[in-house]
Amino acid sequence: MIKYCNNTFFFAIIKMVIKMEYKITTRNEIETIQLAQNFESEKFPNMIICLNGELGSGKTIFTKGIANALGITETITSPTFTIIKEYQGELPLYHMDVYRLDGNADGIGIEEYFTKGGVVIIEWADTIKDILPKERLDIKFKIVDENKRILILTPYGKEYEDLCEAVL
Repeated sequence: MIKYCNNTFFFAIIKMVIKMEYKITTRNEIETIQLAQNFESEKFPNMIICLNGELGSGKTIFTKGIANALGITETITSPTFTIIKEYQGELPLYHMDVYRLDGNADGIGIEEYFTKGGVVIIEWADTIKDILPKERLDIKFKIVDENKRILILTPYGKEYEDLCEAVL
């Protein structure tokens, strides 16, 4: 759109935001773990990965892959009742399951973990969308059959776009 004002032309530029998405199909848990390990190989401090999908869709399996690649030997389970589990590896891993919060994260301090220098993985992240950082990687898990999953990855921010390009 061009406006004429005092013999000067002003150009209004409308910025279109194009959301990048990547779709990956894994045929079993091993492929889901391998994909997670590929992401870990490109890790950086304060990496935020938000996982969404039905129960049993592979969110915790993905987290196990990241943890294993970080050198964490503890058994990884979903922190459904504790909300947050902390593990020490090459970088700290902060594993969260916010399903039980029902959208109310007040007083838990989840935001503090976003800048603690580790890798943050949040299961059921859609339930706390209002407090998530603008820059992050969202992964939606869709169940196709007993073993097969479709993962839809949406990077928010250049660092996460570069991450996806490096891994996929």
